[in-house]
Amino acid sequence: MSGTATGVGSYPGEDPSEALRVIFGEVPQLPHLPELPARGPGADMIGRTAGMLVDLPVRVEPSGWRFGDRPGRDNRRAADHLRHDLDVLEELLHGHDGPLKIQVCGPWTLAAAIELHNGQRTLRDPGAVRDLVASLAEGVSRHVADVRRAVPDATILLQLDEPGLPAVLAGRVPTASGLTRLRAVEAPVAEQGLRDVFEAAGDVFPLVHCCASDVPFGLLRGAGAKGISVDMRRVPRKDDDAVGEAIDAGVALFLGIVPGTDAPLPRLAKTAEPVRELWRRLGFPAATLGDQVVVTPACGLAGASPRYVRAALERCHETARMLHETDE
Repeated sequence: MSGTATGVGSYPGEDPSEALRVIFGEVPQLPHLPELPARGPGADMIGRTAGMLVDLPVRVEPSGWRFGDRPGRDNRRAADHLRHDLDVLEELLHGHDGPLKIQVCGPWTLAAAIELHNGQRTLRDPGAVRDLVASLAEGVSRHVADVRRAVPDATILLQLDEPGLPAVLAGRVPTASGLTRLRAVEAPVAEQGLRDVFEAAGDVFPLVHCCASDVPFGLLRGAGAKGISVDMRRVPRKDDDAVGEAIDAGVALFLGIVPGTDAPLPRLAKTAEPVRELWRRLGFPAATLGDQVVVTPACGLAGASPRYVRAALERCHETARMLHETDE
């Protein structure tokens, strides 16, 4: 993936065809199947993945997504969005024979977001969490198979979105009342949950996106992630050792260095400087930088204007190319 850039996941608007055309035009080396949350429930990160769950129907409540007794309108809407997106993917990228990234909400962010029948978060009930992980693993396996049928020659990268994982590990997830916090999940349990989903997906390149602070680099590597996607602004220097160990282990770093919402973009050299400075600080050869770093926006682009999205993806692509060419 030398000199490569890509998007994180979400994208503005409601037209998957237009979104994919822009993505494939601006970051053709590593396009991704975008999420379009502006379409409403079932197109958002939680709802889209909840619709993939096997034998665990969901519905929308005023408080958010909740498990239901039987599949209903909200399940059908999520499935319809995804089916349409795959049809568009097949139409536009059927002959694509390079890497293709897909995104699915990870089990721990999902467990912290979806409610049980009684209104409590799934994360509160270890048995319910185990059922969720197993259901998600089967659903992701089916989704990967559907993507393979749509784009049979592509090499699939499976990204688990886990913005809530640090809070889950630290015991910072609030209860339904908001008065207390749920008990922290032990690291080995969290690691196994991620591993179960990756293993069920089969022959994919596994990576995790976490745009929060306190990214658990070691845990993600232990779960089998070969790529870790972060917002560089939220990775403090205290994590240098963990980042360095990931680099030394050959993990691909998907570094978010371009703002995810409309903002003035600095000159190209300044955009690339945080990545160069990280490499210098950790003492790695500059020649390895372009081969191990994928440049991305800081997070999803759903809140950005279409014009800015094009500019941001173009800047990611230019930055990745410059990092690779100048460090050969």
